[in-house]
Amino acid sequence: MRVALVTGSSRGLGAVIAGRLAADGLAVAVNGLRPDAAGGVAAGIREAGGVAEAFPADVTDERQVADLVAAVAERLGPVEVLVLNATGPQPEGAIGDVGWEEHLAQLDFFVKSPVLLGRAVLDGMRARGTGRIVNVDSEIAHLPPPRRSAYATAKNAQIGLTTSWARELAPYGITVNTVAPGFIPVERHADVPTAEAEAYRATVPAGRLGSPEDIAHAVSFFASEAAGFITGQRLVVDGGRRLAG
Repeated sequence: MRVALVTGSSRGLGAVIAGRLAADGLAVAVNGLRPDAAGGVAAGIREAGGVAEAFPADVTDERQVADLVAAVAERLGPVEVLVLNATGPQPEGAIGDVGWEEHLAQLDFFVKSPVLLGRAVLDGMRARGTGRIVNVDSEIAHLPPPRRSAYATAKNAQIGLTTSWARELAPYGITVNTVAPGFIPVERHADVPTAEAEAYRATVPAGRLGSPEDIAHAVSFFASEAAGFITGQRLVVDGGRRLAG
């Protein structure tokens, strides 16, 4: 059974991705900072007939990352699919109010943690001659609204990491791709949508908001054996919003 590690999967979008990969037949390592939340997601996957265990860890900490990958290998097997979904606070602010520290905080999640985790699983993937690394970026990287400069900068850096790793790792059978979600209400669609959601819906040719499942479908494909000849790609899942101009 192939093993997938999904960072930031103790809640929200990551939890849905973890559930989808488990339904695909992978053993899933559920990661998050809170042991109770990660354990709850893993238990839910097992109740649905899947294989999953919880692995709490801070993926921006080098020692914890090393321990995390070792623990997954010991309890489930070596990581063959790495989904880099972990995120954190995304503060908004005018350019003059957003300093280097705020930029570094965003880079910790979207560049440092992929670098730490990617390097931790790399030797095993190369030895096996196969591996899947899937980043989760954001449409904001190329459609940045005002006051989101630190987040947009970090997401663009994550895209650069994806393409450079894809080029270097392709000869080893390791693919590296990224999925870019549009606006996704993670807690499902409320009966009374927010003004932000309604405004976004008006810009989407598909005429609806995206769902966490839409993103999980894309991640599932990149993680699959069928995607073995696809690398360095960015799949924007936004219902065609970019086409609307």
